[in-house]
Amino acid sequence: MTSPTAPRSMPPADPAMAPPPVAVVAEDLAGMRSQAFGLAARAGMAPFFCPVRARGLWRRLPAAWWPAPLRAIDPPIDPGSAGLVFSVGGTGGAVGAALRGGGRRVVQIQNPRMRLDRFDLVIANRHDEIAGPNVLLSRTALHGVSAERLVAARSAWQPRLAHLPRPLVAVLLGGSNGRFRLDEAVARGLAGQLAGMMRQDRVGVAVTPSRRTGVHARAIIGAALEPLGGWVWDMQGDNPYLGLLACADAIVVTQDSVSMVSEAVAGSAPVMVAELPGRSRRIGLFLRDLAQAGRIRPFAGRMQDWPVTPLDDTIAVAEDMRRKLGLDGAA
Repeated sequence: MTSPTAPRSMPPADPAMAPPPVAVVAEDLAGMRSQAFGLAARAGMAPFFCPVRARGLWRRLPAAWWPAPLRAIDPPIDPGSAGLVFSVGGTGGAVGAALRGGGRRVVQIQNPRMRLDRFDLVIANRHDEIAGPNVLLSRTALHGVSAERLVAARSAWQPRLAHLPRPLVAVLLGGSNGRFRLDEAVARGLAGQLAGMMRQDRVGVAVTPSRRTGVHARAIIGAALEPLGGWVWDMQGDNPYLGLLACADAIVVTQDSVSMVSEAVAGSAPVMVAELPGRSRRIGLFLRDLAQAGRIRPFAGRMQDWPVTPLDDTIAVAEDMRRKLGLDGAA
């Protein structure tokens, strides 16, 4: 796949034709939904969600070991008349592979950790370190943060953020997971760096926590930044995430989330990555790729500004997928 240097848009669909439906089969996790729905939007498709929930003892076994995946879930998956399924992750992949056939094709998103020939296409990241004749690879996670959505978000959020000093640094906070840690001690260190940046570089700061950000970590960040004029979203009302991506002059994002980093680099602001205690080979490879492309730098407690180009592989993946599946009339 040839990776783009800037986001593009798919050719407009025939207004007389309804977008083709695609069933999204995945666990009910925001990151999985956003990847599948983002790919569908870029490919001109109409996605609908089919959540996968393992039942009983099957929850204790890896989905790749399920002898009959469609019997291991409750409620049953109903893709309806959709001739195309997007399955996501290992659990969604096991169910997606079982749905394949009878005229229905399956595109797997992320490494399924099972035989790749059980899918029509597999879309994964370079850092997944897989390859095959039916594999498409991208540098970034799939998402729906298109140039058009950023323009709309900028129009909506610029007036609401006008009280903050410029340059404006958006801070995207993740949280502890199985690989990295963002506890109270780490939050205090990060809060000190951000407060120091505000004092030394005279920047405005707006922080959007995620659902994984601990309550205490969020409070520590707020206590350090709000007296200096910083703004920390209280998780009430409209989510400012897309608005901050659109309006920021620079972005700081914690390293725990491939999705958040991928969405941050899709815009036009330089992106600084805040390191967290922990380790992940895959995320390390991912960040190395983006650093080599000049798109990210480590966050060291100071505002950095350098020329960047938006980096978003989702539209190229969508175009390659349509071509591989013959959806554009090409083999």
